[in-house]
Amino acid sequence: MFTTEGGAALEQHTREAEKNYVIQKNDYLTLQVFTNDGERIIDPDYKLLEDMPSQNVSTRPSLRFLVNDEGVVKFPMLGPIKVEGLLLRDAEALLQKEYARFYEKPFVALQYDNKRVVVLGAPGGQVIPLANENIKLVEVLALAKGLPNDSKAKNIRVLRGDKVFVADLSTVDGYIKSNMVMENGDVVYVEPVRRPFAEGVRDYGPALSILTSISTLVIVLIGL
Repeated sequence: MFTTEGGAALEQHTREAEKNYVIQKNDYLTLQVFTNDGERIIDPDYKLLEDMPSQNVSTRPSLRFLVNDEGVVKFPMLGPIKVEGLLLRDAEALLQKEYARFYEKPFVALQYDNKRVVVLGAPGGQVIPLANENIKLVEVLALAKGLPNDSKAKNIRVLRGDKVFVADLSTVDGYIKSNMVMENGDVVYVEPVRRPFAEGVRDYGPALSILTSISTLVIVLIGL
């Protein structure tokens, strides 16, 4: 995947996986609100940071909002809103409706800002929060419901920045050498086992079904 699809495809898969993340208590969420024309309307000039002496306004960091113990976030202008248990994309849709009371066709971008690892490939697109330090690769895979039968345990890749590490968990020796400590932003790709025949049937199944139906109809008409 990392050599054939390229960085753009990997980023797309990662974004899709993150959109499927379910918001939990103690998460940090980064919020951006835009008008229909793309103008940001929540603190567009970072004026809120001018009252924070410890912040360097020139760096313009994103403002983060904590999901409290009740699963609620106090958003600007909206007040407390319960977001626990929502997918990120569902929370975005909810906030867009709320901000529509004040703005014409607002666009909301909500991001999960805690430490996390994205798992792609055979286990499906998942975001795994790093609940504590020194969580290792095997723990992340276990949280992602393990390695399915159609996965290659000997070809697990960890993308960290511009580096790619290959982990082999098919042997005890490989496990000892490959069970690395995960870092925030890592992307784990578990290569699935390719089954050309099954994939071909799946991809061309509808066309084969239509062709079979037409053939059956022709045989019936000929037999009349």
